[in-house]
Amino acid sequence: MHVFYTPDIQVLQELPEDEAAHAIRVLRLQPGDKVMLTDGQGSFYHATISVTNHKRCLLDITGKEYQQPLWQGRLHIAMAPTKNMDRTEWFAEKATEIGFDELTFLNCRFSERKVIKTERIRKIVVSAIKQSLKARLPKVNEMTDFNEFISRPFEGQKFIAHCYEGDKALLKDIIVPEQDALILIGPEGDFSEEEVRKAQEHGFRPVSLGRSRLRTETAALVACHILNLQHQL
Repeated sequence: MHVFYTPDIQVLQELPEDEAAHAIRVLRLQPGDKVMLTDGQGSFYHATISVTNHKRCLLDITGKEYQQPLWQGRLHIAMAPTKNMDRTEWFAEKATEIGFDELTFLNCRFSERKVIKTERIRKIVVSAIKQSLKARLPKVNEMTDFNEFISRPFEGQKFIAHCYEGDKALLKDIIVPEQDALILIGPEGDFSEEEVRKAQEHGFRPVSLGRSRLRTETAALVACHILNLQHQL
């Protein structure tokens, strides 16, 4: 069954314009066809298409299901976007399939990309929740300066993954399940030593993701997977 993202379904019983265009022009759906909707806030809706025209697709809601959270606590990934945007987009899609709650892009000293089109990332995330049948839409934040970000208050566990030598526990060994968690992932050139120091001064614990040297987007995905699994256990 086709799934559509309908954030305003409790107010307007019709598909948003872009979803309506896809349903009518691409999928060729007609009145009487059954569809599934998600509001991105934890609920699925069963619906039947009632009216279609070249711009609108009206719906009759026939049922509602609440999806229990798949993990406890909020999972926040903060990463420097990769120079090649395809890699960042790949991460956003796969991380959404695995599961997380919030994504922030960091502007770090060694960042090779200083600007990112978050609207495209949001569209990828929307597509991924529909594909993976998740009823909660992760929040995607704009690019934020590293120093500003680490100084913001955060109630929960805070980690920074970096490649420098030193005393670093494995992330999987120190996660406390069911508590909010935030992890920083650096750019392809890693965080600067000063950034690592400042993060630790703001309460971020240095962690290792394992012995392998990982690309930025791979490291972010590994971190996302570790957080997700530990919070589901």
